[in-house]
Amino acid sequence: MEWIERLNDAIGYIEEHLTKEIDYERLGQIACCSSYHFQRMFTYMAGIPLSDYIRRRKMSLAAVDLQGKGMKIIDVAGKYGYNSPTAFNRAFQSVHGIAPSAVKKQGVSVKSFPPILFKITIKGAKEMNYRIETKDAFRIVGVSVPLNKDMEKNFTVIPAKWQEISTDGTLQRLIGMMDTPPIGVLGVSTCNDPEPWRYYIAVSTSQEKNDLEDFIVPAATWAIFPGEGTNQSIQELERRIVTEWLPTSGYEYGNAPDVEVYLNQDPQNAQYEVWIPVVKK
Repeated sequence: MEWIERLNDAIGYIEEHLTKEIDYERLGQIACCSSYHFQRMFTYMAGIPLSDYIRRRKMSLAAVDLQGKGMKIIDVAGKYGYNSPTAFNRAFQSVHGIAPSAVKKQGVSVKSFPPILFKITIKGAKEMNYRIETKDAFRIVGVSVPLNKDMEKNFTVIPAKWQEISTDGTLQRLIGMMDTPPIGVLGVSTCNDPEPWRYYIAVSTSQEKNDLEDFIVPAATWAIFPGEGTNQSIQELERRIVTEWLPTSGYEYGNAPDVEVYLNQDPQNAQYEVWIPVVKK
């Protein structure tokens, strides 16, 4: 329950700062995790990316200011952090489907998006297999891409990088280098504030990195969940971990990267493990 209370405290922070700067790192601090983990938890729990939720809340209040208070468009735009009237117009239309200038006409319909309130709900009894393991630090070698603080943008960057290394021979080269546990192709998200966020496609190896990159995954305790299927199935497993397992597990996010371990390379019938860094509450 404490975990849910933290999420609701973070929502309270957002509500207090809709007309100010919303610090994503502060949101993570309130929820006792990195801002990356907070955004991921929020997306899975709320069914909407954090950036979209904030935009909807701002535009919901902006419609009230325009329709009920008679404020000028330029003043409302500035109130919610839009220095450009064009950017405000675009955001407003994306939410309400009409231009801000049309709101003052009688009979015009706008949308209202109330603040989210998180609660624990009981779902169907579908088991989740997992194990808790504490592992020493291990070295990975591979390639990486920077991750954007707006997680939605990463949903195109990461698949594009996988496609690139699959076609240019880098992936097969990495597979030939793996010689230390965990054995498999790894997707490692190093997203702990305040360090820069990166996503590595790599293997655990003792070999020289040469023209590749290397990174030390720190010692940590992991909750490890096995799965199989496609990219969609791994996303569904991650959603269930955050929404079903984590809130009542007695654990919370630890200060280490998220790790995906791909045990085979069949994209249509992959066998994989999702490693979530955890600490006891």
